[in-house]
Amino acid sequence: MRSVRARAALGATVVVALAVVAAGLGVLLVLRANLTDQAGLQAEVAARETAGQLALDVPYGKLGMSDEEDHPVQVTDEGGRVVAVSKDLEAIAGTGTDRVTPQPSPAATEKSDDDHDGHDDHGGHDDDDGVSITPGRGEVSTDAPHFSNGTATVDGDSADYRFASIEATNSAGLTLTVHAGAPLAAEQRAVASVRGAMLAGLPVVLLVVAGVTWLVTRRALRPVEGIRREMAAITASEDLSRRVPEPGSHDEIARLARTTNETLTALEASVDRQRRFVADASHELRSPIASLRTQLEVGAAHPELLDVEGAVADTVRLQVLAADLLLLARLDAGERPGKARVDVGALVHEEVSQRTGDRIAVTVSVPEPGGPEVTGSRGQLARVIGNLLDNAERHAESSVAVAVRAERGGAVVAVTDDGAGVPEAERERIFERFVRLDDARARDDGGAGLGLAIARDVATRHGGRLTVAGAGEHGARFELWLPGSR
Repeated sequence: MRSVRARAALGATVVVALAVVAAGLGVLLVLRANLTDQAGLQAEVAARETAGQLALDVPYGKLGMSDEEDHPVQVTDEGGRVVAVSKDLEAIAGTGTDRVTPQPSPAATEKSDDDHDGHDDHGGHDDDDGVSITPGRGEVSTDAPHFSNGTATVDGDSADYRFASIEATNSAGLTLTVHAGAPLAAEQRAVASVRGAMLAGLPVVLLVVAGVTWLVTRRALRPVEGIRREMAAITASEDLSRRVPEPGSHDEIARLARTTNETLTALEASVDRQRRFVADASHELRSPIASLRTQLEVGAAHPELLDVEGAVADTVRLQVLAADLLLLARLDAGERPGKARVDVGALVHEEVSQRTGDRIAVTVSVPEPGGPEVTGSRGQLARVIGNLLDNAERHAESSVAVAVRAERGGAVVAVTDDGAGVPEAERERIFERFVRLDDARARDDGGAGLGLAIARDVATRHGGRLTVAGAGEHGARFELWLPGSR
């Protein structure tokens, strides 16, 4: 199932189905429990009514349960004998015994004989059938009744019942148990009705949930489809100036569209920068290669006219430019700086000591041994300092100075010259690749315009920064800040 809409609809439907089924089962269980409790209460009332009569020594044949058509009653003695049942009770199950034919109880027979022999002495009276009824002193158990489920057949109709069992003791001390039932037909009909309604409504609910989820998901994902189509068009046309549509909402999809456009903007800028870099590199390489070829061709035709020094200078220039381009390529590829601990003061002394051919002597001011240290690539950091010194030598009139100091938990290398300085409007542009502010200057004197770009890239990848500012009325001051080693 590849469609997000289909997966969302299916997932929502399954979740709702499980929730509805669980809720339905809960409702059915609660409904059944409540109705069963009501039936049990009715059975308890019927059982206590009969038990009360037994406690008053009402004879079994005179118990007022002949009209209990909905409440079958069974009375058993201590020995489990059935001594009385309600009218038309033909079968019973769930009370402990399934007999429905009353059997005479020995204790009850003896009690009945005693009452018959001595009724004149006790002041009893005869009822209409000539049976003596003497008021008793029995009692009905106040304990909670015992409930059970069973079946009974009354006048040919079988049904399920909820039985309540109550104990009663007559005046002779005979304990009898009354089992009275209440029908569960109402509970069964109600549960069946609710269950049927739920089963009939469940498919409708699930169809509605699936349909609504499908439509809502389709509407929510419509902007995503627009973004996909536009990205496919951008890929096919290779036109990075195009942008995906941004919905007016402020949800995750809108943020996705904005992030996609920001990525496209960064990608477009990167591609443009790469194209300019290739074009500028080709242009920079063309001049020394053409000059070197011309000199070699002249030397081949007229050996006496070969400018060896010029050929060597062009070759050195090509070597330096190739090294710069290779370093930039490694930086663009994400090369990580090293993890060596570098003494910045010692590194500056080392770089200055190697510059024996500079036209202006460099003044050095560094702390005593034990100065600030940084973590990084010693070769790349030496390249940064060398490029800054080359730039200062190129533009200085009479002085170049380099100073090292600890500042803000790191090391600062400041290179100052007394040249013409850098106009404030151009102080960021000079760090771009192949940029030279003095367009009239000869290329041999001005370099390729990569030194400061390389210096800033290396500083940034070391977690530092490289800035330029004015140095008094004349000159420029370049400051390199690098975080201290940890």
